[in-house]
Amino acid sequence: MKLNATSLRSLTLPRGKQDHIAWDDDIPGFGVRLREGGSAGFVFQYQIGAKQRRMSLGAISAVPIGNARKTAEKLYARVRLGQDPAGESAGAKFKSGETFGAIAQRYLARQRTRLRPRSYSEIERHLLKHSRALHGLQLEKITRRDVAAVISAVAETSGPVTGNRVRTSLSCFFVWAIREGLIEANPAANTNKAPEQPRQRALAPEELAIVWAHAGDGHYGDIIKLLTLTGARANEIAALRWSEIQGDTIVLPPERVKNGRGHEIPLSTAARQIIEAQSRRIGDDGAPRDLIFGNGAGGFTGWFRAKRDHDARIAKTKALPHWTPHDLRRSFSTHANELGIALPHIIEVCLGHTSGFRRGVASVYNLAGYRRETRIALERWADQLLAWVEGRDSNVVTLRTA
Repeated sequence: MKLNATSLRSLTLPRGKQDHIAWDDDIPGFGVRLREGGSAGFVFQYQIGAKQRRMSLGAISAVPIGNARKTAEKLYARVRLGQDPAGESAGAKFKSGETFGAIAQRYLARQRTRLRPRSYSEIERHLLKHSRALHGLQLEKITRRDVAAVISAVAETSGPVTGNRVRTSLSCFFVWAIREGLIEANPAANTNKAPEQPRQRALAPEELAIVWAHAGDGHYGDIIKLLTLTGARANEIAALRWSEIQGDTIVLPPERVKNGRGHEIPLSTAARQIIEAQSRRIGDDGAPRDLIFGNGAGGFTGWFRAKRDHDARIAKTKALPHWTPHDLRRSFSTHANELGIALPHIIEVCLGHTSGFRRGVASVYNLAGYRRETRIALERWADQLLAWVEGRDSNVVTLRTA
């Protein structure tokens, strides 16, 4: 029987059968499958090696017979050439599920067990938040242009340095995907990278006073003030938790500190007042939030926009050369050493450094925490800093060394 509009109308399921295929006389493997429930649909069936393949071409009520015949003819021609249309279709369907978003979750699940929480959270933010525009794209079809667009958007909203970090995270992800056999090339390769220069800026006393005065009253402003008072790294304060506040000391676990050994930061009176003024908030899950700053699942992350607004407020009163939050840490170290706030090795302890004065054998035998000395140093520094901010004389007496 040649399947056409007329013969389709006469097709019926043979008595006693629940499933039957009426084959076309002209195109091998082309037919109409009839089922007991009344459904009828075009199919194409062929053999590849020892396997029988069957493909559905659509219901006869939805697909015109002429279209179905043309599709079947093309499929038959491909089979004659040794191709496997059904297998290729299944492979394409499988690959269509290999989107950036789906594979990124697999990648992150593996990285979670390998990386320190701080490093993992940064990569997670880069792939899930900053690269959201790639999530629905099939992994092997992502182009260099797609990746460059993401990096440019991040650089515009969060700054060029963050754009560079996202670029690095994307490149590492794509290299992993290559090794997993998921893609053949890294689309992040040869994308533009913003120039970065090593920072050597330490703010002068009057500049620190200006930064403090215009920091604002929100989370960003309080973080900036705490960074200035403690000399801590930006993320150590931005991701600070209530559980890390033990009495009048910040106790950071090893996974939150660059040196991997943990770090204690004694809180001066001024620093303690800023933390005590923070409200204890409820998270999205309805439980008390352990993180002190920021919103959502993480700590404070809105650096770029907050810093831009901070600079705009400063610009209304005085021109201030470019500075970054990390410059506050360098400023603490510089002034504390110049003013003799404490002995150099105590200032290194305040900063969480260990390599500067405890190398070799000393790193094994000298396990002193210098808690009393660092507390005195940070209290003296706070008094000096606030004296600059308030325009008064400081009570700090410079230490003299023999």
